Amino acid sequence: MKQYISTRSLADKFLVQIFTISLLFLGTTGIVAGGFFIRDAFSQSSETKEITSTKRYGEIRSQIWSNPLTIKHFPQTIPTDAQEVKMIYAPGLIKGSSTFQLRYKLPSTKVKKLLVDYQKVAKHKYFGGNTNDHVNQPQGVPTTFFYTHKSAEQTFPPTYQILVLNARDRGTPDFKWQHGDSYGVAIDKFNSEIVYWAEQW
Repeated sequence: MKQYISTRSLADKFLVQIFTISLLFLGTTGIVAGGFFIRDAFSQSSETKEITSTKRYGEIRSQIWSNPLTIKHFPQTIPTDAQEVKMIYAPGLIKGSSTFQLRYKLPSTKVKKLLVDYQKVAKHKYFGGNTNDHVNQPQGVPTTFFYTHKSAEQTFPPTYQILVLNARDRGTPDFKWQHGDSYGVAIDKFNSEIVYWAEQW
């Protein structure tokens, strides 16, 4: 009888040890896996978060935007005489894709001069519309949506002239414009407004 109790006691201890080790292993695995999921979720939410605060314009222009070539036409700083300033920086869901747009009003003489200057160097010109309208025209290229405007359609009114400074297709022959970038300005001389934009995908 004593030997039975002793053997049972050892077996019970052994089972408790196995159970404890299993729990520790599962708990550790759960913590590690949970950490990865939380980190992934956090990094994805921070990467895809839109920034609209104009206070961060300089930081986005000089540090966050990945391709300086596509935003060299953006002003170094927001002009002191700019009014009704709106901005959006939005990283896309696909790695490397993003949108950057800055819109404001300026005195009429300045806007008209900017329009003349940019018309001289623009590779493509459109009146109103959005990127879907522009890319579907003969010899059309992708542009942008009117992200800094409140309208649900995000389409530029016909008073805006969209001037594409460059658009580069990095897709394949089978899938044109699958990847690429485009940048330029949209100017409404009647409302003395300019929109600087850059897109990469």
